[in-house]
Amino acid sequence: MDHFFLINIQCCPKWSQVMPKTRNNSQNLSERLFANHKQAKETSALTRYMPSSQAFVSQKIEGAWYRTLRRMQWAWQGIDPVDQEEILARIASSAHSRTVDEWLDTVMGYRRGNWAYEWNKLGMRYQQESGQLQGEDAADKMFTASLCFSIAGYPHLKNDNLAIQAQAMANSAYTEAAKLSHYVVKQLEFPYQNKKIVAHLHLSHTEHPQPVVMVTAGLDSLQTDMWRLFRDYLAQRDIAMLTVDMPSIGFNSQWPLTEDTSALHQAVLNQLSGLPWVDHHRVGLIGFRFGGNAMIRLSFVESSKVKACISLGAPVHDILSSPEKLKRMPKMYLDVLASRLGKNVVDIDSLAMQLRAWSLKVQGFLANRKTKTPILALGLEGDPISPYSDNQLVALFSSRGRSKEIKSKTLFHGYEQALDLAINWLEDELIK
Repeated sequence: MDHFFLINIQCCPKWSQVMPKTRNNSQNLSERLFANHKQAKETSALTRYMPSSQAFVSQKIEGAWYRTLRRMQWAWQGIDPVDQEEILARIASSAHSRTVDEWLDTVMGYRRGNWAYEWNKLGMRYQQESGQLQGEDAADKMFTASLCFSIAGYPHLKNDNLAIQAQAMANSAYTEAAKLSHYVVKQLEFPYQNKKIVAHLHLSHTEHPQPVVMVTAGLDSLQTDMWRLFRDYLAQRDIAMLTVDMPSIGFNSQWPLTEDTSALHQAVLNQLSGLPWVDHHRVGLIGFRFGGNAMIRLSFVESSKVKACISLGAPVHDILSSPEKLKRMPKMYLDVLASRLGKNVVDIDSLAMQLRAWSLKVQGFLANRKTKTPILALGLEGDPISPYSDNQLVALFSSRGRSKEIKSKTLFHGYEQALDLAINWLEDELIK
């Protein structure tokens, strides 16, 4: 039985098997996708700001990188740290012109030293290595190739042609990896507002319905980045994982991001009863970064359908309700927010004021009655996006809610320990 399906969730599901691709086609796919993008506009130059905001934006040129480097996270997700540092070194040492001389990762054009070029190159190397392996080793290497392509498109701004092509590579590699794995991965389509929400269901087996956890990443990550969470944590406990992108990114890029951050996930949640592989009475949620905001919100609006929720580094109230704190964020974050909101030209003051509506306290969820859904809110020590006060607030308004701070000095191991603790907690809540 093939492990990867495209399924259209309707009253009577229609099944159509995804046609297999061979790993030998990866090089040709890359050449086709990037052939016309040698002079593609560089990512940091895509977001336009109003003249009144230009002086403010120019002050944001600080540090050596436009992008926030997530070394620990990428290593945890499966990127070899040595390979990662080699890529960053090649980018840093490039002699090609940059959009901003001070930012090493702003090399213009699809060439050596360009962010997307170097990460795509590593992804293709991993694809080739996958072809020399068998079974789960081949699958894991291909999943890591998919992650490389996703990082090539990071932070996935709209109208970033290189990012769009890299995402196509990531999806293609993910499809191929799923075929190589003994785990079952199904691509699903959920109808919503005359469109389709695309999600991926991951299962350790199909012998009987499993508890399911809906997982969503932030505003600058793709649902295909979550493989290790399934393989090393959820699959070991026979818990299914359903990944769904946030609005305005990835497979859900056709929907704008609004203050109703959980709208798409709510639509998916309400259609889970149509899936024969999962137990829709035992549903958990995991949200990373802004995905945590959406999952916490969903725990309030659909508390009778959600048994437990975990948020990691979620912006909940503090930074969203403070224009001055928001304006202190690096330019990449401001660009991402503007992109997700569909801003063609950005006024910083207007953007900062608009985001007040995204605060779950301003919306009334963290101000009145508790949700009966237990929520475990995790954050990193000193994180300006998700301060401990936010996580304490979430725990306060959740039945049996908890908050935990991960010490930054032990980030890698602390993150793993906290996630292990969180998944054990989630498992206990799902089987009650």
